[in-house]
Amino acid sequence: MNYPSGVKKTINNSDISSIKSKMSHKNRGMTLESELNVSNEYYREIDKAYIYKKPTPIKITKVDYPSRDKTVIKEAFFTVPSTTDYNGLYKGKYIDFEAKETKSKTAFSLTNIHPHQIRHLENIYNHSGIAFLIVRFTSLNETYLLFAKDFLNFINATDRKSIPISFFRENAYLIKDGYKPRIDYLRIIDNIIGGI
Repeated sequence: MNYPSGVKKTINNSDISSIKSKMSHKNRGMTLESELNVSNEYYREIDKAYIYKKPTPIKITKVDYPSRDKTVIKEAFFTVPSTTDYNGLYKGKYIDFEAKETKSKTAFSLTNIHPHQIRHLENIYNHSGIAFLIVRFTSLNETYLLFAKDFLNFINATDRKSIPISFFRENAYLIKDGYKPRIDYLRIIDNIIGGI
C-alpha cells in the first residue's frame, strides 16, 4: 500500500492475525440482556406483549446532594435476592424468565442460576404461568429457550452440576437471530403453546 509520504507499508501474517482477533472480539454485538431489552421494547411498540426487565432491589443508605439536579448515591446494598430477570404479560398470560450467558461450548453450569430463582420458576410454572430460561452459548452463537418444566425435570432427575449442550439441543428450542425483534422468543411460545 502506498501512502502520501511515499512510505510503503507491508502487512505480514502476524499483523493480519492481530487485526482479525481484534475484529472478532471487539463489538461482537450486544449482550443477551441488551438484545432482550431491545426485543421487549419492540414487542411493546407493536402492542404485542408487555414484558420488562425487573430492577434489582436495592436499599440506598447514603446519598450526596451537591445540588438538586446532581444527586449522587454513595452507598447502597441489595435488600433481598432478586427473583428472575424478566416478567410481563402476553395474550393474557403471565410470563417470567431468567436470561443467562455462558462461554462454555459443552454445558451450562447450574451455579449460574440460584436456588431461589429455581423455586421462583417452579412456582410460576405450578400456577400456570409461562416460565422458562433463555440461555446463550456465546462461543457457539446458539441461544435456547428451555421451558421451566423441562429444566425442573432435568435437575430433579440428576445430580449433575451442569446441563450439557446436548440436552438443550434435544429439549430446548433454538432461537434464531433476527432483526425486529432481535430475539423472537414469543414465536416459540406461540408455536409450542398453540398461540395461547
